[in-house]
Amino acid sequence: MLQKINFLPGFNKQLTETQAEGQWVGGDNVRFRYSTPEKIGGWQQLGENKLTGAARAMHHIVNKSGNKFSIIGTNRILYAYSGGVFYDIHPIRATTTLSNAFTTTNGSAVVTITFSSDHNLAANDIILLDNFSTITNSNFGASDFDDKKFMVTSVSSSTTITITMPSTEGGSGGTTSGGIRVQAYYSVGPAGQLPGFGWSLGQWGGTVSGEAQTSLNGGINSSTTTIVLTDASLFPTSGTSFVQIGSEEISYTGLSGNTLTGVTRGVRNTTAASHSNADTVTNSTDYVAWGEAASGDLVIDPGMWSIDNFGDKIIALIHNGQVFEWDSNASNATTTRATIISGAPTASRDMIVSTPDRHLVFFGTETTIGTSSTQDQMFIRFSDQENINSYTPTATNTAGTQRLADGSRIVGAVRGRDAIYVWTDTALFTQRFIGPPFTFGFTQVGTNCGLIGQNAAVEVDGSAYWFSENGFFKYAGALQTLTCLVEDFVFNDLNTTASQLINAGLNNLFGEITWFYCTENSTVVDRCVTYNYQESSPERPIWTTGTLDRTTWQDSSVFGKPHATDYDVSSNASYDVVGNTEGCTIYYEHETGTDQVTSTAVTAVTANIESGDFDISATQQGGADLRGDGEFLMKIRRFVPDFLSQTGNTQITLQLKNYPNSTQASSPLGPFTITSSTTKIDTRARGRAVSLKVANTGSSQNWKLGGFRLDIQPDGRR
Repeated sequence: MLQKINFLPGFNKQLTETQAEGQWVGGDNVRFRYSTPEKIGGWQQLGENKLTGAARAMHHIVNKSGNKFSIIGTNRILYAYSGGVFYDIHPIRATTTLSNAFTTTNGSAVVTITFSSDHNLAANDIILLDNFSTITNSNFGASDFDDKKFMVTSVSSSTTITITMPSTEGGSGGTTSGGIRVQAYYSVGPAGQLPGFGWSLGQWGGTVSGEAQTSLNGGINSSTTTIVLTDASLFPTSGTSFVQIGSEEISYTGLSGNTLTGVTRGVRNTTAASHSNADTVTNSTDYVAWGEAASGDLVIDPGMWSIDNFGDKIIALIHNGQVFEWDSNASNATTTRATIISGAPTASRDMIVSTPDRHLVFFGTETTIGTSSTQDQMFIRFSDQENINSYTPTATNTAGTQRLADGSRIVGAVRGRDAIYVWTDTALFTQRFIGPPFTFGFTQVGTNCGLIGQNAAVEVDGSAYWFSENGFFKYAGALQTLTCLVEDFVFNDLNTTASQLINAGLNNLFGEITWFYCTENSTVVDRCVTYNYQESSPERPIWTTGTLDRTTWQDSSVFGKPHATDYDVSSNASYDVVGNTEGCTIYYEHETGTDQVTSTAVTAVTANIESGDFDISATQQGGADLRGDGEFLMKIRRFVPDFLSQTGNTQITLQLKNYPNSTQASSPLGPFTITSSTTKIDTRARGRAVSLKVANTGSSQNWKLGGFRLDIQPDGRR
């Protein structure tokens, strides 16, 4: 006789498939709505172009003129998206005019650029060329370089770099004459998070903490090999040792008084540079650099941004770097670039605009403004009210500072309904505006609940939700641990050395919070876990997992649909950077249609869901009892599918096995193709335990499961 099969909403991966009777145990690209599983919506590419590098931050704004912008920060370039077009608004660090600076070689795509002084560039930095003159003895023309961006291929010396053209030189070897302008972009950082050793040790290359420090006794240029320190008494005196000045690593083999001898500049893949009198000098002998055996737990953060808006002004901070502003309402906004905010800190981990009081707040920032060497990972600094250029506290303003006590570093911050939530690596604090004289009040509201990565938290409806190294948490006036029925699966699957890449996305159309993360053997985001905060209850929290890979996510409040970015590390087809080698980002609108639609192809979004095992026992009436313990085998003669909605075909499979540790039968029932007109499927099968799998495999297919009935009866004990 027909028996109705009911399943609880959400996945439960904390149990075995046998224990999870009457529950779903896994799937992909599905959600639960009104306790019923359905395929998630599709997505389509916005804009026809791929962006350079990996997107790490996104912010939406509607300015007072009604114009909508999406600001996207990759690890190389800051973009503004509006009206289907991407605009490069990245700030310029330095502008140099060169003469007779370009040379090429027959049969090679490499172009050498020679500067008259230190260029302070690193491999993979971005430069913009313009005002280009003619090239002689070359098949390349001025149009191949003029007004084009290039990724630096290599740094041959402090005054020489190379770039790579799309084709090889066909002439005898080109040279230039006349002036050429080179505009260097601010460096953001690497695309990935790097464990155990340094990576170029640029401004985004890690720090040395807890080591002896002193200062320079006299300025030096990039070629100086006699370096005098103010006090070298705590520095190593024998063997090959290292010091760090700014972003440069320097080796030495001897110490005479306060003078370093046997000096080699720009080691460990750094670039020799000029340094000023009194600049900080740090003993970095124990620092593990690129290519050296790892001996510590150093992790190099990826190139990241913090983006917010102060009215119509976009505020964009490079992680552990400087902060910039861009006026979205300027008449020429899309043709202008972000510029440094004068008076603001020059090295901060994170940033947020406090509303409605309108203070610009920096986290993990400098104790002395403008001196990056004073960056304190636990220090907070905020501007005067309504003045993002004023940070020095006085009796007549509301600027100020605060240092948090619990933790070793501030990881991230999120603006909430009535407070800013600030997480360290171990604790949660609230920051509330209280007015003069203190401006903000700080309260620790949680311990052992630190944030796992800068972007791993969201706030919705007065509650904060976040991903911690100790599990998933919620704060709504009191700290709560979220019961997670997929927790062991996620943490066993997680690459813990890529925690800064974890990002949380809110989808209020369906009451979902999704965390995107890197799996154990991956250095790019390739999996997600989702919590349905709307339909979950303490008795039944609703969690799902999947393979959707997104590096940023913004809710639907501005554009009506969620927007997100996908990083393709294998594609270097950037529309705007010649010689890109760091992959590309595709920008998507979600919850539209049923498929993945890009500028070049339509691909099916495949979805599936699988139940735990269910079995039967005999009743006095001889029917079936799905609460049974598997004493009896069951005979399955037919099943009746039921879908609340269905577009195209769906497949249903009944998977059979006899014991919990048995593998599924090599010949499952199905997959059976179900159409909107399918009434029943006749089967002939026998097994002790059965699980249900629902899936779609083609494009233009969508489904929402309803009830499900099986015609089953006991069929003996063996």
